[in-house]
Amino acid sequence: MFTKLYKQGLIKITGIRKDMKNYLLPLLDKILLRKRFIIETIFGYIKENFNITPSRHRSPINFFTSLFSALIAYQLKPNKPCISYP
Repeated sequence: MFTKLYKQGLIKITGIRKDMKNYLLPLLDKILLRKRFIIETIFGYIKENFNITPSRHRSPINFFTSLFSALIAYQLKPNKPCISYP
């Protein structure tokens, strides 16, 4: 399944378990896979603290307006988690 999706240009990045086949990952994908917990924490923080809920928007324009305002508010916060590259 991985090779079929890879030939179509779709890349699914998941952690490798003991019962899975090993496959090569680009270096950036491998680094981001290690930092997945921090990335999910940031998304969860933004969703909780800046009220990003897609069910309350009736039009896509309102959703993107809310999304961009939340991202701007997140950028203006002084203390936020960060990802450092080795």
